[in-house]
Formats: sequence, structure tokens, C-alpha cells
Amino acid sequence: MNWNILLLVPIVVFSLCVLARPSHSCGFTLTNNCPHPIWPGTLAGSGTPQLQTTGFRLDPGQTARIPTIPGWSGRIWARTGCSFDQSGVGTCQTGDCGGKLECNGNGATPPASLFEITLGKGNNDKDFYDVSIVDGYNLPMIATPVGVNGACNATGCASDLNLGCPKELQVVSSSTIDGIDGEGGVIACKSACEAFGLDQYCCSGQFANPNTCRPSFYSTIFKRACPRAYSYAFDDGTSTFTCKAYDYAITFCPSNNNNYHNPDPLTGASSSETFDGPVTRKNSQGGAAGMISTSNALPPPQIIVLLTFIFGILPLILV
Repeated sequence: MNWNILLLVPIVVFSLCVLARPSHSCGFTLTNNCPHPIWPGTLAGSGTPQLQTTGFRLDPGQTARIPTIPGWSGRIWARTGCSFDQSGVGTCQTGDCGGKLECNGNGATPPASLFEITLGKGNNDKDFYDVSIVDGYNLPMIATPVGVNGACNATGCASDLNLGCPKELQVVSSSTIDGIDGEGGVIACKSACEAFGLDQYCCSGQFANPNTCRPSFYSTIFKRACPRAYSYAFDDGTSTFTCKAYDYAITFCPSNNNNYHNPDPLTGASSSETFDGPVTRKNSQGGAAGMISTSNALPPPQIIVLLTFIFGILPLILV
């Protein structure tokens, strides 16, 4: 047996680990576990570019991955009850972003459940993320770090707040679109700020600081149902999380009885998934609207470096 070959094995394994290990967050994986279609929307924060898609349709059981870059900051949410024409113009019952399929810099019209994140720029910079219902609520959602470096927490709101929404905050549907509740059904729950417009609920005016703006009767209802989600503007202590991950899995309707995907990670169940191959997005008419890659393979430059290293050192060891 050539013992020099055995010496090569740990070198190759180490090289693969170093080159394959993600060094920063590089994508968001969205899963629709709802029994109806949703239309995810994305909005970049000031100073960061929009993601490669800012709006698309995601059918029940479907998963799509959106790549991003270090330092990206922004929001991701789901729209419901949407109808768009061939040009991508239309409207949504909840979470609408300017009446377009692609949001293109427009934010979600409240009420909408929001995933908010600022990614670290360097290898040692952490990500800051939260799920917010400060602007109201339309769907349950969970965000789970994937491929983490160290201890990280899933966060979100798995409860269906529409079922227990106070009447004065209810948004009621006037029609049935793509499986959303028909006329008279509660499809979203407003924030008290949006419903009443008072400074004490909006944390504005004399209430624009954490000493004077305290949890209200309404935000407390939200907080009891969703302890890890932002319930009002100064709810930082129990709602902002940090992590270093290469992907964030965002699941809408995580506790839905259809169980297309894994159970709610906030209950302690496993939330790991394998995303194998590209996922086709569909437009509002069901046709293909492009691809969002789900590949986690090594980039070509890293493969070239690895192969060069292996074949460069192999002759020396075998001599």
C-alpha cells in the first residue's frame, strides 16, 4: 500500500471543507405551506440593491430560492388574493405593492406580516433579523437560519391572528380569489396605529421613544399569540435576533394542516430541508416566469482552485 496516498486524503477533505463552507448569508428560501397561492414581495432598504425578483407567484407546496449579497437589507412578505393581467398589473387583497406583480421598490400596503433583515458584510459581521407585525398581520410566517455558525434562533408568528383579531382591527374580504376566504371572511388584522391613527399606538409625537411608548392593549394581544415577533415599534428586546447563516428559510403558514413541508420550528420540531435543483416560478396565469436557482454547489473558481491544488500536489506525493 502506498502510504503517501493515505496522507493525501485528509488534505483533500480539508480543502473541500474550506472551499465549500459558506462565509456569509447568500440567499432566502421561501416556502408556501398555505392551502392557496401567495405572491411574495421583496423590498430593499436604502443603499442596497433590489433582489433579482421583487414579486412572483408561489403555489401551495412550492419552494423558491432568491440569492442575495453580503450587506443586503430589506423586507420580504407574502401578498394574498392577487389577480394580475398579462402585463403584471392588478391588485392584491392583502400586502399589495402598487398594483404590480413585481413590486419594484414599492413596500407592502398594511396590514402585512414582514420578515426584516440586515445581513453582515464581512465574515465576522452578524446578521440582524426579525418578523414584524407592527404594520399589522396577514399570514403566519416563520424565518429559520440555515447552515448557521453558532447558536441561532428561528423567529416569527405561527399563530393565525386572523381567527382572534378584534373586530375593530379586522380586514374583511369582499370576494373570493384563489382560495382566500369569501365575502365576509377575515383576511388580515390591522395594527392599532393603522386602525385609529393615534400617537400612543403609532409611537409618534410625544410617544416617539421607548419610555413613553409602551405596549398597548392591542399589541399585547399580538405579543401573547406571537412572543418572538415585533408587536410594536420598541419591542426590540424579545424580537430582534442575530446570527451568521448562509440561508434563511421563510415558511408561510408553517402550521397548516396540509403539512406540505416541515412543522413549525418554533414548537421545537425539525426545520431542516434539502432544496434540490432549480424551482420554476409561475406568473399569475400559471405560465413559467423564470428560474430561481437552488443550487448550493461550489462556484466554478473554487472548483478550479481545488483541482489545481490536488493535481499539483499528487505527483509530488506519489514519487
